[in-house]
Amino acid sequence: MPAPVAPQTSPPAMAISAQHLCRVFGTGEARTIAVNDVTIDIPMGQMLYIVGPSGSGKTTLLSMISGILRPSSGRVLVKGVDVWDLSASDDARFRLHNIGFVFQDFHLFPRLTTAENVAIPLVLRGVAWGKAMATAVQTLALVGLDKRADLQPVKLSGGEQQRVAIARAIITQPDILILDEPTASLDGDTGRNIVGFVKTHLLTPTRAIVIVTHDARIYEFASSILHMEDGKLSSQEDNTNG
Repeated sequence: MPAPVAPQTSPPAMAISAQHLCRVFGTGEARTIAVNDVTIDIPMGQMLYIVGPSGSGKTTLLSMISGILRPSSGRVLVKGVDVWDLSASDDARFRLHNIGFVFQDFHLFPRLTTAENVAIPLVLRGVAWGKAMATAVQTLALVGLDKRADLQPVKLSGGEQQRVAIARAIITQPDILILDEPTASLDGDTGRNIVGFVKTHLLTPTRAIVIVTHDARIYEFASSILHMEDGKLSSQEDNTNG
């Protein structure tokens, strides 16, 4: 009797594939190589960290793979699309529909309410204001802040502002979520709670999450950790418990 044939499994879809990325700033004696020949693949369903000391190039790398900063050389495919072959307007439109970005300093508009801040990406996509606001309140409920929808950011704690920034990043349901130093302004417990929430509630088989951090207290949540030093990837480790 022939042995049973093992079922075929498809490899995970690739969220981001970056090939031989370099980024140079300045010329002559002021020339600095911030990122030097970095190649990485980030599949869907992973929560990947990019870690390293200040000045190692991790934020520059993050900006290039998210379509914000053009590489000096190399190629970036996001969901199979070469983002740096797009025009500036098409690149902005592609990022709006596919990537949610949470900035280190939150970048919330101080004169707008929490809900208004969260609604902005939908408004930019042409959604009517009333519908955008209703969806914003629903999204705030996902991060436990629907009761704070009418408050301005100044009346929120640092952890609450971080959750507002996350709500704004996920309101369009992007396939790729990118967070730059999400715990930098938070105490240890709040930071761990925020990242734990992101992993538990936002990481799915069809979404990739990329985090730049130097906070070893949140390493336990990572699927994989890329270490950078002097503009290069120095090592990679997979977290079997992540």
